[in-house]
Amino acid sequence: MRRAMRGFSLIEVLVALALAAILLALAMPDLQPLIARWQLRTATADLKNAIDLTRSQAIGRGRIVLLAPLDPAGVAWEQGWTIFADSNGNRRHDPGEPLFGRHGPVAGGIAIHATLSSAAPPLVLAYNGAGRSCSPDNGLAAQWGTLTLKQGQDTRRIKINMLGRVRVCDPVAEPADCEGVDAP
Repeated sequence: MRRAMRGFSLIEVLVALALAAILLALAMPDLQPLIARWQLRTATADLKNAIDLTRSQAIGRGRIVLLAPLDPAGVAWEQGWTIFADSNGNRRHDPGEPLFGRHGPVAGGIAIHATLSSAAPPLVLAYNGAGRSCSPDNGLAAQWGTLTLKQGQDTRRIKINMLGRVRVCDPVAEPADCEGVDAP
């Protein structure tokens, strides 16, 4: 009496893999918006966390700490950002200045537009030793504004009030409480 062989043949495995590949290819277009929303959510959380770290470093050190884009012109936040104490007042991180954090570029397709009360580039966020947002040049002058992150049709805003408190909002979900200026 012969025992029946158990298992799968090579042809059966290849057919199963081909069917799985076809199903995955059909589902892929539906995953793109989900991935884009996840990337936008991650970039927003990373930037908000950088703002929180800037504030906590300023409080801990009792001095002004800056959050600035890595872009040499100081306007393209998409290229990443850095958190530092600006010893020479040039609003850029230079060798020898304390560096508290650095973030690389955000995912492709995400645009970040900053609208701050101190509109002159380089655009930086600064916090003083009391934990309040301030001008990078004057720890007593308040600074506020909005960082708008946009990817496709999805938008998130990081709102910074005059005291330096930060909140994230979605202008579609809360249109009355999330006003702001979109990127040109």
